[in-house]
Amino acid sequence: MRRARVILPDGRIRETVFSSAAEPANSWHWLPPVEGTVVGTLLNYRGELDALGDALSAPPYQAPPKAPILYLKPANTRIGHGHDVVLPADVDGVWAGACLGVVIGRTATRVPARRAADFIAGYTIVNDLTVPHANYYRPAIRHKCRDGFCPMGPWMVDRDDVSDANALDISVRINGEIKQRTNTSTLVRPIAQLLADVTAFMTLEAGDVLLVGMPEHPPLARAGDCIDIDIAHIGTLTTALIRHAQEASR
Repeated sequence: MRRARVILPDGRIRETVFSSAAEPANSWHWLPPVEGTVVGTLLNYRGELDALGDALSAPPYQAPPKAPILYLKPANTRIGHGHDVVLPADVDGVWAGACLGVVIGRTATRVPARRAADFIAGYTIVNDLTVPHANYYRPAIRHKCRDGFCPMGPWMVDRDDVSDANALDISVRINGEIKQRTNTSTLVRPIAQLLADVTAFMTLEAGDVLLVGMPEHPPLARAGDCIDIDIAHIGTLTTALIRHAQEASR
C-alpha cells in the first residue's frame, strides 16, 4: 500500500491509503508522508568512495571512514511532492540528490542487522538538494539545510511491497532528460547494516527517515528546472526550482 498525507481543497489535512492502481487526485496538495527527523548518510555508495580515491587518505581526512557519516535535514527543509523550491539569492545551482528514504516503524535502538526489517515501516523518495561543495567530513549545514532543501514523497510504500530495497533502480530526470542512473545494489552498507550501525549509538523513532546515501556525480539543477526522481517500485518525486526574485510574486 501507498500511504500519503495531503491537504484537500477545503484545507483539511488527510492521511490517505491507496493501492498502486489508484490514481491520486490532481487537486491534492502533497505533504511529506511522515513528520519525523530525516537523517542523511554520506559516502555510502561505492562509486562515491571510488571517485574520491586517495583524497580520503590525505589531510584533513587521513583515512576512509570506518563508521557512517551522518547529517540532519531539519524541519525547515522538508516539503512535499510537487512543491516549488526557491533558490536563495546566493545559490546558482544545486545538486539533485536522489535518495531512498527508509521510514522507521517503531523505536529502534541497537538493532541487530538480522532484525532490521522488523523496524522498517516502508520506503519513500527524498531529493537531498545540496549546494555544491567539497567537504565530506564536516557538517554542511549551509549547503544542505536551506529552506525547502528536502522534498519528500509523494508517499511511503509499505516495506512488504518492496521485495528488495537493496536492488532498486534510481534515475534522475531534469526537464525530462535522464541525467543519472544508479542502483541501491552498490551501497557500501546495505540497508540492514546501515540501520544497525546508526542505531548502535543513536535511537531512531517511528516516523524518522534514514537516507541510504546520495549517489556519486549528482546532476546539477538550476532555477527554472524541473527535477523528477524515479525509484523502482516506489514512484516519482517531482520538484521545480524557481529564482529568488520570483518569491515575492508567488
